[in-house]
Amino acid sequence: MSRAFVFPGQGSQTVGMGRELAGNMPVAAQVFEEINDALGQNLSKLMFEGPQEELTLTENAQPALMAVSIAVMRVLEKDFEVKLDQVASYVAGHSLGEYSALTASGALSLADTACLLKLRGQAMQRAVPVGVGAMAALLGLDFDVAQEVADEAAQGEVCTAANDNADGQVVISGHKAAVDRAIEIARERGAKRGILLPVSAPFHCSLMQPAADEMAEALSDTIISPPKIPLIANVTALPESDPQMIRKYLVEQVTGKVRWRETILKMNELGVNQVIEAGTGKVLTGMMRRICRDMKGISLQTPSDIENFAKAGEENV
Repeated sequence: MSRAFVFPGQGSQTVGMGRELAGNMPVAAQVFEEINDALGQNLSKLMFEGPQEELTLTENAQPALMAVSIAVMRVLEKDFEVKLDQVASYVAGHSLGEYSALTASGALSLADTACLLKLRGQAMQRAVPVGVGAMAALLGLDFDVAQEVADEAAQGEVCTAANDNADGQVVISGHKAAVDRAIEIARERGAKRGILLPVSAPFHCSLMQPAADEMAEALSDTIISPPKIPLIANVTALPESDPQMIRKYLVEQVTGKVRWRETILKMNELGVNQVIEAGTGKVLTGMMRRICRDMKGISLQTPSDIENFAKAGEENV
């Protein structure tokens, strides 16, 4: 069986995330403490107890989601002796999840990743004042049509297809007025729905260039090692193991589109037949089923999820 591990992005955060893991698995609790120490912040208390509006802030949600993903992976490795490079062929992550993927595969240290994601969240928020930008999900349109809609709606402002998530599920990003226009145009073009997303900034579009510049500076001083298994990068949907290219792609993904549909199709082309989502929620598992029904997907969130996966071993489906 050929597997890939995938790691969720922003939107999957929820109050209580990681609490059961920390309460039952000392290895997971240690991960959360390491991240608290790296950030000089009691992030785990915010994850476990909320409030939701503070957890949802980009600068908190991004390291929090990574924390749970890495806790799952550390428990697998240390408590169940399941080593990533022995059970999987590729890793990938949705937007910030790419940092989780790189940490899981040994390319980035846990402390560096926590600090990078805190900065990434802050830089994204600084790049565009609240209310100036927006993102919306267009349901029922393929990517090319969604991009045509965004181009028509731009009218001199920024509006672009930002996330190619799955068949019939594309997220657009840009100036708020342009995104509002795109929702109306999309309905005229046959979209089932156009939904404004509850995000505080327009991610993955050119308005994020100031954040990309900040990340370029931070990443230039960060040690990136070759990952134990290749990363399928957001911006190319192709496998990559070269640290310098990974550094480049981490900068580009701040303004570039997330090619998630193509990522899953590339995995399928490379022979992957099982995708394991490590961390909070089941968003990526759901997307995968829409993209490629031939592939099986499971989610690892709880201690029992991890134990069942570890015990099932090669028979796991």
